Amino acid sequence: MPLRNYRPTSPGLRQMTRSTFDEITTDEPHKPLTERLVRKAGRNSQGRLTVRHQGAGHKRLYRVIDWKRDKFGVPATIATVEYDPNRSARIGLLHYADGDKRYMLLPHGLGVGDVVVSGADAEARVGNALPLGRMPLGTQIHNVEMVAGRGGQIVRSAGSSAQLLAKEGEMATIRLPSGEVRRVRADCMATVGQVSNLEHENQNIGKAGRSRHMGRRPEVRGVVMNPRDHPHGGGEGKSPTGMPPKTPWGKPAMGLRTRKNKTTGKMIVRRRYGRG
Repeated sequence: MPLRNYRPTSPGLRQMTRSTFDEITTDEPHKPLTERLVRKAGRNSQGRLTVRHQGAGHKRLYRVIDWKRDKFGVPATIATVEYDPNRSARIGLLHYADGDKRYMLLPHGLGVGDVVVSGADAEARVGNALPLGRMPLGTQIHNVEMVAGRGGQIVRSAGSSAQLLAKEGEMATIRLPSGEVRRVRADCMATVGQVSNLEHENQNIGKAGRSRHMGRRPEVRGVVMNPRDHPHGGGEGKSPTGMPPKTPWGKPAMGLRTRKNKTTGKMIVRRRYGRG
């Protein structure tokens, strides 16, 4: 999945890089596995803006991904490799031996014709999904469940992978891509391997219009606003903030820990960035 450069025939193309999409085998998704995606433009049910810098963008169809991989013991063949506009990784359409069809998050190294299977008795090889307690130590994994049966919730972006470090009784210890080390129940499912599209992090957007196509609206720094619009606003000329970074509503934006979940906090062995 290499990146493509462009001849600088315009300022926007001078620095732009994008995927060659060589691995994509079809442009049309499997319609029964798509849903209409309603755009909210960062607004809540009351119509108020709660997430800034979102809106517009190209129309998308949502691809229904099988995060649970719960067809145990039924082998499936990867029929197509597809682009998904809703995520950074590639997806693959699975044709199960019983006739069922589902989308899965495509692992790096797999392609059309490869066979995958899930279940406690599955072999720990790339693309197979099995409980953490049945994997050998040191295995690279992704699409990891936090609660058994809920489906994969973490390690799903392009090029990411976690590592299984230890197994002790009913718990397993994994190292996440952020560097955080945490414990997860050993009966939680995960998929072996690294998520596909490794070059995604090296892409250069190149021009503002490409960000708008993705649904990203412009960001404006607080220090250039007026005092009524942002706590950092006001002053003559280029003024420093004079206060710790915060949002327009006064919530600290850097340096202050906001995580206060005692239920899951005790599962963290070592926090990311080596703190605590």
